[in-house]
Amino acid sequence: MKPMGRRGFLTASTALGIGAGLSTYAIASEASENETSDKTSDKTSDISRRDQDLPFIGTEETFTTPTLLKLNSINQDHIAFLEEIGLSDLGQRRIGDMDAGGLNVQILSAHTPSVQNVPGQRGIDLAYRLNRQLVDGPIAKYPGRFKAFATLPLQSPEAAADELERSVREDGFLGALTNGHIAKKYLDHPDFEPVLARAVALDVPIYLHPGYPADEVFKILYSTTRSEYKEEFQDYIFSGSGYGWHQEVLTQCIRMIAYGVFDRFPKLKIVIGHMGEGLPFYYERIVNDMGEPTEDSLEKPFGQYFQDNFWVTTSAFPQTELLDLLLKYISVDRVMFATDYPFADIKEQTDWFRGVDLPREDKEKIAFRNAEKLFKMKVPVK
Repeated sequence: MKPMGRRGFLTASTALGIGAGLSTYAIASEASENETSDKTSDKTSDISRRDQDLPFIGTEETFTTPTLLKLNSINQDHIAFLEEIGLSDLGQRRIGDMDAGGLNVQILSAHTPSVQNVPGQRGIDLAYRLNRQLVDGPIAKYPGRFKAFATLPLQSPEAAADELERSVREDGFLGALTNGHIAKKYLDHPDFEPVLARAVALDVPIYLHPGYPADEVFKILYSTTRSEYKEEFQDYIFSGSGYGWHQEVLTQCIRMIAYGVFDRFPKLKIVIGHMGEGLPFYYERIVNDMGEPTEDSLEKPFGQYFQDNFWVTTSAFPQTELLDLLLKYISVDRVMFATDYPFADIKEQTDWFRGVDLPREDKEKIAFRNAEKLFKMKVPVK
């Protein structure tokens, strides 16, 4: 005789009128919840099977190089971790993970903060070499599987604008990705107008990826005087992926709107990741509270800029309830799939999205069509 299991036991007990130590209400309630859960699971499985053929473009997919590892890592343990998860692999391991998850294309971007903290000619040279490494390496070796965002020497804005244009026109890059503050300035600062103007002229987007806070911000918000809490890099993660990164990107978005970036550059295209970096949760509060004080200084209602100038990716947040909330405020035409590989598992993300209960047309938009339109590219035919 097969073991009955908890659900079977509860169902049988209810049929016999036996409480087995539980109230009749509790038994009926739990059985009902389990049946509902089973029905939801069955529906998800049906949708997932229907959408097994869904192509995917990953719009936030990270890589590093030995130079970047040395430049941006905390210590040797950090380097070992990044190498272990495959961040520096741009060959068969990465392709194998893409194939296992059904990810057709990765749009590559350099690990934060890339070279944007390197000033002068050294930063300019590093950015150029990093971009060319992608062109001569994985993009050439695996045709159609990789695209890229340019790395820019942002401490030299004119040179950064030139490198953006060169990488787009000569190498086919899809735009640029930035990583938080640049020498304690954000993209709303006048220094970066050459970069923004060039992005508009080229009709390519800028992806706002998080970066670690300036030292003084770190000390005020994230550091602790108790050494026992610094173990396992608690303060470092707190200021980064554990919380700080998401607030930092959203802050930059609000700054760009409030201080007139999109009035000066109405066709500027900005991408943010991680299911909106908290934007869906705060959306109504931001729009309502920032709307009134900016009414006379902005050309549009505050919330309109989120509709006109922003795209959002799902990177590393395979949570249906968050996607539902995002779609409440941001058009499905502005949402794109991403995995945040190798910090998140590709297959987990694609499996999740295949099972999401949305119309097939909307799922195609998020999975690949919106990216094709924004980046002027096509998913390669297998």
